Parts: sequence; structure tokens; C-alpha cells
Amino acid sequence: MRLPDELSERSGLGPQSRLTHFSMANLKDAAHLFRMAAVFAVGFLLFLLVRSVFVPRTFGQHGHYRGAALAEIAAKPAVFAGHGACESCHTDVFEMKSKGVHAQVACESCHGPLAKHADDPTSLQPPRIEVAVLCVRCHEANLAKPKTFPQVVSADHSGGVACDTCHKPHSPKIDTGASQ
Repeated sequence: MRLPDELSERSGLGPQSRLTHFSMANLKDAAHLFRMAAVFAVGFLLFLLVRSVFVPRTFGQHGHYRGAALAEIAAKPAVFAGHGACESCHTDVFEMKSKGVHAQVACESCHGPLAKHADDPTSLQPPRIEVAVLCVRCHEANLAKPKTFPQVVSADHSGGVACDTCHKPHSPKIDTGASQ
């Protein structure tokens, strides 16, 4: 077996030449690694270019959001009037509702956005609510809901009778003694 020193003596290469020859051979063998690094570098630069085109300039201005979105949202007209607007005109309903289990439910959760109605009551009349559809949005039985939340299997509970036949939506507890 020949040692590297013996090979270099026979080939005429000294210790310095041997080091250069060894490094050049390794670089030739590592060329595929340099090509792969170049592919990754080009891919990263391409990613940055595409990101700069598609990500809005104001993205990240307010955390993980687009800063210009705030102005766009503020420019849209208000569609919800708010609970106070309903209470100011519909005091009788507010009085009944405040004593029931729906006291904390906002009016527009069921009746929909009514800012136009609050501004001019004659311009928009809220549509008649179909309680058979509306009530089950919240009260249809679902295992994910807390056990304390009132739930029904609507097909079995009412036998096809509308909810407001037995329950008054603003104060849904069944009270057989007094009218609601």
C-alpha cells in the first residue's frame, strides 16, 4: 500500500502542490452542492419578487393586518343601528325583553341590520321573521353547546307548530299564568 507522501514523491508534487490538488478535486466533487445552493438562492429571490408584487404595501402596518383596510372599512356606510337605537323607539318591547332570557341578545342579531330603519322608520320596514328558521339557529340541539343552554330537536319539539305559538321571542319562557 502506498502512502500519500510516497505518491507525491513519485508524481513530483510537493506538500504545497498536494494541498492544492486535493482542494481542487474536492471542489469538482462539490459542484453539485453549489448548483443546488444556486437553485435555492434563485428560488428565494423569486419568492421575494412575487411577494413584493402580491402583498400590499400596508400589510403589517398594524400587526398582521393591512393598514389601508381600516380606512376602507371606515368609508363603508353603517348598516347596524345598535341596541340603543331600537330601545329608544320600542320601549314596550325593551321592557318585556329586559325581563326575559334574551335580555342580552342584541335586537339586530335576530332582526338584521336596521340602520336605515333607525334613521327613517318609514324608509325600511323590517321583514316578518320566520321564527321556525330563526329560533333553531341558536336553539337546535348540538352536542357542542353547553348543557345549560336551552336546546331542542326542532322536528320532535314542536310537531310543525311555529315557535311563537308557545314562546314569545322577546321573552320565550312559557308562562301559563299571565300573557306576555
